Amino acid sequence: MKVEVFIQDGTHVKPGDVAMVVEGKVQSLLQTERLMLNIMQRMSGIATMTNKYVKKLEGTKTRVLDTRKTTPGMRIMEKMAVKIGGGCNHRIGLFDMILLKDNHVDFAGGIHNAVSRAKEYCKAKGKDLKIELEVRNFDELNQALAEGVDRIMFDNFTPEDTRKAVEIVGGRCETESSGGITYDTMLPYAQAGVDFISFGALTHSVKGMDMSFKAC
Repeated sequence: MKVEVFIQDGTHVKPGDVAMVVEGKVQSLLQTERLMLNIMQRMSGIATMTNKYVKKLEGTKTRVLDTRKTTPGMRIMEKMAVKIGGGCNHRIGLFDMILLKDNHVDFAGGIHNAVSRAKEYCKAKGKDLKIELEVRNFDELNQALAEGVDRIMFDNFTPEDTRKAVEIVGGRCETESSGGITYDTMLPYAQAGVDFISFGALTHSVKGMDMSFKAC
């Protein structure tokens, strides 16, 4: 099929815009129509939603992060859509950063054990991976700082506690807020001074953009 593209990725659009014109056999057009629309609608929805979040945080230093809560088999494209929308990718998988969450800490028997094992793993395997640790309270925050991790995630903190936590960290590592934060509630977290806010909703609860593929 011959495809002529009029609108590139990342371009702002309005109702009635024509993204592309496709020429080819009728059977080929009909066979590919649904797959093409499904992908374009979903990825455009993700990029649009991400851009909406990014714009709301303009004027703060906080960046919008995605998560691994992606559609099976579609992660790379969904994370590309987040970047096109102006957001940042957290991790592509389990291989490019270590994130120690509550279950890791609890199964390991505490923060010290979890972080120590992660560092031992990196040393043994010759890997240079950042280590992020999720904390649930200020006691865990102080333990995390003592262990020397690269990023600390404040899980289900209030904006007030987030501000206090950022002050305690004092720039010694990166900071991230996560857990139940929405578009309507995110600004106070950004104003508290965190470096990142992560949103699973960017990829697991997005509404696809309305598109159609019409004969002409």
